[in-house]
Amino acid sequence: MSFSFEEIWASMGVVALTVIITLFIMSIASVYVAIERAISFFKARAQSRALAEAIMAPLGKQDLAAALKLTQQPEYRFSYLGHMLEAGLKELVIRFDGHGRDAANRAMERAALREQLDLKKGTAILATVGSTAPFVGLVGTVFGIINAFAGMAESGSGGLGAVSGGIAEALVTTALGIAVAIIGVWLFNFFNNRVELIVNDMSVSVQEFADWVEKVLVEKAESSEPGTLAQKD
Repeated sequence: MSFSFEEIWASMGVVALTVIITLFIMSIASVYVAIERAISFFKARAQSRALAEAIMAPLGKQDLAAALKLTQQPEYRFSYLGHMLEAGLKELVIRFDGHGRDAANRAMERAALREQLDLKKGTAILATVGSTAPFVGLVGTVFGIINAFAGMAESGSGGLGAVSGGIAEALVTTALGIAVAIIGVWLFNFFNNRVELIVNDMSVSVQEFADWVEKVLVEKAESSEPGTLAQKD
């Protein structure tokens, strides 16, 4: 037997072929999740950065209605910052005082948790692939060794020709399982690290917004001006 890919493929049993097809599907799933998450993260971060710059003007004027309207624009629909600010501004527009501030903080924290779950969407597939692919390949390894011993029994000898097919089958499935697992683990760690960075950004944004609200409330109390910012258009 020659050790070309065609010869090895033709000599494989049903179990080994099933293992290879399963690993192929797992690798395709990993690549799909990686591409989808990369696009989602890029859109979310780019739109959040754009919104952070655009919202400075209405917030500087203490115009909550305009700021809220800005977060609801279609060009920021993938922005995690927009979703968080929208939740907080809705509470402040209703009531701009200490109670509104506390309600806004809670609303933004809930929105941040939802965004975190959304950012982690699909990473469970990467974790599953990374942890199970070696064992899927191991199934092919076991059956490859069994086929090697079966070849020895049929030929009545332990020569290389009798066991080469089964050994090649075992090595191929083992290598594929390890390769798919490495890809899955690498992608999981990469995107998990990106999620942590975005979560840190969201935490900082919540704190900065809370500080801004506190500053405006203090200025309002010191100036003792009547009316509320919530009524400002």
